[in-house]
Amino acid sequence: MRAERERERAAERRKRTVKVSGIAVAVLVVATGVGIIAANGNGGGTDDTPAVDPISVGKGDAPATLAVYEDFRCPACGQFENGFRDTVADLTDEGKLRVDYHLVTIIDGNLGGNGSKFAANAALCARDEGKFAEYHDVLFENQPPESDDAFGDKSHLINLAGDVEGLDTESFRSCVQNGDNDEWVHRSNKGFLGSDFSGTPTILLDGENVYGDTDDPLTPDRLRERVDELAG
Repeated sequence: MRAERERERAAERRKRTVKVSGIAVAVLVVATGVGIIAANGNGGGTDDTPAVDPISVGKGDAPATLAVYEDFRCPACGQFENGFRDTVADLTDEGKLRVDYHLVTIIDGNLGGNGSKFAANAALCARDEGKFAEYHDVLFENQPPESDDAFGDKSHLINLAGDVEGLDTESFRSCVQNGDNDEWVHRSNKGFLGSDFSGTPTILLDGENVYGDTDDPLTPDRLRERVDELAG
């Protein structure tokens, strides 16, 4: 059993090494104001770790689906969220778009710390309280620099819940402190590491990578146009 666990850890470290090049590019493009880092692929689980269901926001029968693979410590993810937030929210409110969030923790693996993991767990705790979208936005609005593991402080994550009406409950606090969703986060990240994606954010519209082409960058207006086309 010990040898098997060591082999699994070694395989995961190799996957993280592959992903780190994508993260380095993400940091570079953020500095130039263009948050684009993604690759074609599919995001299933590995053979021994079944994929977990994403966190969905919007109507289940919406005509278009946006799959978002992101890490709460990822600066390019923050740029995507802060740039596209209003458009995505409007499209989901209009019933045209469902957003499936896949939370990953590759920056913890690459830079050390627990902020990606703890923030993802806290976001799931907020989901359990019916407040995922609001708390998700608060996390990105208060995202620290990538090298600053501020989200590794669970008390900080709990304090941020005060910005979401009705979220700072005893059950939320307990969920954050106890890491109730750590296994979901682990499985979600392992599925990402086992995919063909090269970095975060990876953004797919009905399965098509729409956020990785520097020659034809996605804009909020273009996202709306494409979703309207799919909605008919």
